[in-house]
Amino acid sequence: MSTPQAVKITDIKLNADSLYREESFTDLTYATIRRLTPVKIDGSPDENRETLFTGMAQLMSPSGPIPVQCIIEGAKTLADAAARLPDAIEAAVKAMIAEAKEMERQEASRIVLPGQ
Repeated sequence: MSTPQAVKITDIKLNADSLYREESFTDLTYATIRRLTPVKIDGSPDENRETLFTGMAQLMSPSGPIPVQCIIEGAKTLADAAARLPDAIEAAVKAMIAEAKEMERQEASRIVLPGQ
């Protein structure tokens, strides 16, 4: 039986077919939108792939700030992404809450045996 070899940092290869130019837009208050524009290895725009938009915000909790990141589905322009950002953040927060509740439910239903 062979043992898996550790991956060295020098073994990492850039996927030249999946490059994006990243631009950040922020209001310096509530949120940041990233525009990921597909590019070819020479840096020219790759017209065969869609531009992606992601959103980032921080929610305050009793334990401190909670970072929230999401993909802004269906956005075609920066203005479109800005309009869709609140709903995308809300959906991401709801998914985070559902995941936390599921983890809590699983932990509560775990059987604890003496000696473990």
